[in-house]
Amino acid sequence: MSSLIHFISGPTGIGKSDLAIKLAKKINGKIINADSMQVYENLNILTARPSEKDLKEVEHKLYGHIKGSERYNVANWCNEASSFINQFSKKNIPVILVGGTGMYIEKLINGIVDIPSIPEEYKLKSEKKLAKVGIKDFYKLVYDLDKEATKKINPNDINRLKRIWEVFSYTKIQFSEWTRNKSKYFISSSDYLLYLFLPDRKKNYERVEKRFINMIKKGAIPEVEKLLKLNLDNSLPIMRAHGVPEISLFLQKKINLDECIAKAQQVTRNYVKRQHTWWNSSNIRIQQKITEFPDQYDLNSMNFNQI
Repeated sequence: MSSLIHFISGPTGIGKSDLAIKLAKKINGKIINADSMQVYENLNILTARPSEKDLKEVEHKLYGHIKGSERYNVANWCNEASSFINQFSKKNIPVILVGGTGMYIEKLINGIVDIPSIPEEYKLKSEKKLAKVGIKDFYKLVYDLDKEATKKINPNDINRLKRIWEVFSYTKIQFSEWTRNKSKYFISSSDYLLYLFLPDRKKNYERVEKRFINMIKKGAIPEVEKLLKLNLDNSLPIMRAHGVPEISLFLQKKINLDECIAKAQQVTRNYVKRQHTWWNSSNIRIQQKITEFPDQYDLNSMNFNQI
């Protein structure tokens, strides 16, 4: 039981991290980040990283360890997360992975296609191509390159469309062809428990709206101002973190603070909606699907024996 892997996931802004800390204390476990934005060192407030107090109480891994100038992806995370899982498991230390990036969790559990790493120049090319032709024509272009892969995704899924284009442009092999190759697996499907929190969506919206206002009060604007001084390429993942584009516009005096807050809140609400939709259609084995918020959930209700 001590080596079991625990996942605590669900949409953003619901209090997953606090529950993870409570669970870690109860079972003497370690926490591993499963949020794609919390890996970046440049954003602490806007990504709601654990506080210094939290970090002292329980050991956390994969938080703020990547520079904003780098592109971190699901393959990077799966390799790093599985490495820590193996280290802790050998010492019979329980592991709690917490975060809302469902793709990270899905790939860690179900495996990932072992595609060669795509050079930065191709990622910049796809960004420029998208900006030049627009999303509709870019979709048609990608569809013509790889019909099989493209028809499986939403026409507005920019990241996946770019991925298909980049893979073909660099390897000259269709993404759909790569997916027919053997996947790389990281953990056994029988060695984990996943607690998925999907509380009322409207209440979730209310929470993220209040949270962004609190982020502003805590110093999110100076945090973004410091980030902008690095002159990073706008195509980098960190530059698209919720709140960064909106605060950037405010700092450029293109919108006022109220507009900045409203825009960032809308972007986050849209993300919450997508997260709910993603999890409701995911193919991950979920042991406990919970409609409460984590801070309303009784830790003793966790069934540690339901494998």
